Amino acid sequence: MKKAIITGPTGAVGISLINELIANDYFVTAICRPNSKRIHNIPAHKNIEILECDQANLLDLSDVLLHDYNYFYHFSWDGTYGLARQDVDIQMQNINCTLDAVKLAKKLNCTAFIGAGSQSEFGHVDGVLNPNMPCKPDNGYGIAKLAAGQLSRILSSQLGIRHEWCRIVSLYGPFDGDHTLIMSTILNLLQNKIQKLTKGDQIWDYIYSKDAAYAFRLVAEKGKDGSIYCFGTGKTKRLSEFVSILKDTIDPSINLKFGTMDYYPNQVMHLEADIQNLVEDTGFEACYSFEEGIAETIAWVKDNRI
Repeated sequence: MKKAIITGPTGAVGISLINELIANDYFVTAICRPNSKRIHNIPAHKNIEILECDQANLLDLSDVLLHDYNYFYHFSWDGTYGLARQDVDIQMQNINCTLDAVKLAKKLNCTAFIGAGSQSEFGHVDGVLNPNMPCKPDNGYGIAKLAAGQLSRILSSQLGIRHEWCRIVSLYGPFDGDHTLIMSTILNLLQNKIQKLTKGDQIWDYIYSKDAAYAFRLVAEKGKDGSIYCFGTGKTKRLSEFVSILKDTIDPSINLKFGTMDYYPNQVMHLEADIQNLVEDTGFEACYSFEEGIAETIAWVKDNRI
């Protein structure tokens, strides 16, 4: 039985990855923040172990964990929204904690360290996001993610651990935050609230959380050392099409208010993941259409958020 350790496991990607790994005969250790309000998101299973530890104290776990592990997934990150994205102290701590995670992975005899990057590492880009294109992040969060990815790759190489860095472009699914376009639209439409929308001409690439989890498993098992992978489906639609499919799944009679909201200044109009190296290295192919993924997400929201 393979063993994996996951930090930051209680969000949309973390929960989906736990389920993906358990379904493929893994033992999973989930490291959660002390007193996490989302720890109950983690399913109960004989092959899931939950430990509470602040990410600043990760190295303390080397005396607690008795297993040898195969793969280390590092998802934990503070200051992902609002003003905290520009908080230098918080973002510097995130970089240091990422390096601590690599050191812990070494102590646990992991063969691979898989980090969660971000599209924010690229900066303001309109078009297809290629893993090898120059990055010019324009906020503290993106700068810190880029630095964490590069420095953890160097440290992993020095410690003899395979390193892969994965940048999710646009994700949706159960357990996602209420602030995202997809989740906020679902919540508003289910509660008969008005959802203000732009014209929705942006070209977008959405990946379902279960497909992202599948990609994370494949990267751990088949990824190439030192690689950066962008996560998406490789298939795009206009945002208005995504939102219209969402609306029709809830109630086709709803009248969407496209054009009631202006585009943001410097609005990105095309965001798409180049997944060529992900496909070539791991054989990844998205399993869920947007119609299938959004139906599952809406059903989950009805059961858990409304």
